[in-house]
Amino acid sequence: MPEFRPLSLVIGYMLIVLGASMTIPALFDFADGNRDWQGFLLSSALTVFTGFALVLAGRPPIDQAPQGLNLRQAFLLTSLSWVMISVFAALPFIFVSVRLTVPDAIFEAVSGFSTTGSTVIVGLDLTPPGTLLWRGLLQWAGGMGIVVMAITVLPLLQVGGMQLFHTESSDRSEEKILPRLTQISRAIGLIYLGLSLACALTFWACGMSAFDAIVHMMATVSTGGFSTSDKSFMNWDSPVLDMAAILFMFLGALPLMLFWPAIRGKPSNLFGNTQVMAYFTITAAFTAALTVFQWYGGIHEGWQALRYAAFSTVSIITSTGFMNVDYGLWGPFATSIFVVMMLIGGCSGSTAGGFKIFRLQILYRAVENQIRRIMYPNGIFTARYNERPLHDATISSVTGFLFLYLLTFAASGITLVALGLDMTTAFSAAASTIGNAGPGMGPIVGPAGNFSTLSAPQIWVLTLTMLLGRLELLTVYVLFLPRFWRH
Repeated sequence: MPEFRPLSLVIGYMLIVLGASMTIPALFDFADGNRDWQGFLLSSALTVFTGFALVLAGRPPIDQAPQGLNLRQAFLLTSLSWVMISVFAALPFIFVSVRLTVPDAIFEAVSGFSTTGSTVIVGLDLTPPGTLLWRGLLQWAGGMGIVVMAITVLPLLQVGGMQLFHTESSDRSEEKILPRLTQISRAIGLIYLGLSLACALTFWACGMSAFDAIVHMMATVSTGGFSTSDKSFMNWDSPVLDMAAILFMFLGALPLMLFWPAIRGKPSNLFGNTQVMAYFTITAAFTAALTVFQWYGGIHEGWQALRYAAFSTVSIITSTGFMNVDYGLWGPFATSIFVVMMLIGGCSGSTAGGFKIFRLQILYRAVENQIRRIMYPNGIFTARYNERPLHDATISSVTGFLFLYLLTFAASGITLVALGLDMTTAFSAAASTIGNAGPGMGPIVGPAGNFSTLSAPQIWVLTLTMLLGRLELLTVYVLFLPRFWRH
């Protein structure tokens, strides 16, 4: 059995920080004269108290030196910390004026912290500022946590081919991006803060109020998608604001660690990266296809078609979920494309969700290599990624991840159909949540709708799917193996 004391200590400190952060929206509601500040303070007190209790329970005996985490504890901590943070982050949604039920509150918190962006709250335009800010803070903090997890934890656990990036991050040669974990965390923080500041100032300069600019910044750089309006970016109907959002959504889905060498005079590390180039190509291809589709379908013409296609494509493939048009009315062809984009997602090492571009590249290289072996049985071929050979263990890891990804998508979609949803709603909601993309398709959970009318069992299924998608599936599934709990 894993030793739980170190886990209790780490999670306890996380909850203390989470509880302290609840005082920020409380101050906003107090200044606004809204009594929701009391709900935030109550939630803060409960969360901080629980955090201190876990810290005290997790402290090692005086005569015992602190120990690091082993592999089994790292797997358990990754899943348990996300569950615990989400549960306590849901408390304000229960105690403030939106008065969500427990399933809906946990769904909203998981959606925020996993940067999914799906919501069960109706009437955002009239929602008190504290609640809107809390949703934004969850996404902003979750985006930072996702990047740190992708760069430091998942490569160590060798989940879904992420060991490729462990090799890069452990290289101590002069060509290494950053030599130590503390520098990696510092660099990520500086890059994330820099993007956040630039995004907020840009939104404010483009016509948003300071409050709207800050909340939408948090939802943009984290590729989360929570808005302060039910109509999202349709509320402003500003081409300039749309272009700004496209830029920062696109940047949020790039590998953040590659920004560091680019800033220091090596832009080829970012723009010459094969995953980044594939991301550019795929996004441009989908944008072009949807633009032409609108032209020939008589939906929109000229510049408007390109504007809506570019915004919708970037919003979905980066798993952000903003909208500046109801693309759910474009018909079944567009619906199919959007579901595919939800499943693909952005780059590894970014805040974006989905299957990730690098895994598609590895699968393509593996298939290409296998075809060559069939054509030339006596030849020796080696699949390569970023000019480096791909080992069979990496290819097998990605292949296994694809199987689990599609199996989870199909199982959650079929379960939702069994629970009463139509096919379009069920499978688009499954694609949206496993890809952490936000809105689904159809009249219920589409870009013009939300998840508020779903039943409690349907909400629980989608909550689980969001967590599985964000934690890269294997991190959670391994906990259900009997061997995991044996010495």
